[in-house]
Amino acid sequence: MLELKNITKIYNPGEVTEMSLFEDFNLRVSDGEFVSIVGSNGSGKTSLLNIVCGSIPVESGQILVGGKDITHMPEHKRYRNIGRVYQDPAKGTCPNLTILENMSLADNKGKKYLFASGINRKRADFYREQLASLGLGLEDKMNLRVGSLSGGQRQAMALLMTTMTPIDFLILDEHTAALDPKTAEIIMELTDKIVREKKVTTMMVTHNLRYAVDYGDRLLMMHKGEAIIDKQGDEKITVTVPDLLHVFNEISIECGN
Repeated sequence: MLELKNITKIYNPGEVTEMSLFEDFNLRVSDGEFVSIVGSNGSGKTSLLNIVCGSIPVESGQILVGGKDITHMPEHKRYRNIGRVYQDPAKGTCPNLTILENMSLADNKGKKYLFASGINRKRADFYREQLASLGLGLEDKMNLRVGSLSGGQRQAMALLMTTMTPIDFLILDEHTAALDPKTAEIIMELTDKIVREKKVTTMMVTHNLRYAVDYGDRLLMMHKGEAIIDKQGDEKITVTVPDLLHVFNEISIECGN
């Protein structure tokens, strides 16, 4: 279980541009939960992910995972148990390495390399099986450099590589935003399949309101560092895209837009 307790985050403290985003913010995410997060720019949704991952520090509060306080744990140590897929497909893979080499790197996450080869060719059949599950024909292109793949293929690989080793959390940071609509649909279907099969706790930030409604078992809408909508289970099932658009329009009017 992930718990954020009384989190306060201030950007540029002591400067003219000082902004308090989170003030005594609280959130609890249960094991195996798939949370979709929406909100306007500056609402705090990406900052929320960065706080969980340790990419940005907090002024006060606690971050607990399974009851263990990780508030001051360095980012690189948190990533032993966190997988993250970014908006930019280029960030989740190494373009100058082959598909086989990328899969081997992901397979060795958290392990000591010493002076042994980073590529375990005995695992090649396993990698082919994993790639075949994507349905993109990548299993027949193991020696192809990843930089030559399409954005959708790279994002599908990033999803697979991120979840190859056991993780506590999957963090999806607008991972379909840079893709064309057809490819984005494929990636979302793959996302749902992987999350369900591996039963991994997932937090997904998206600007696509339909994805937020259709995927996940909990929906958060962020605004000014607060969760103004938090629907889960049967309550989430009743939420529609027009419902979310109505709230967005109210926020827009409130902000004078």
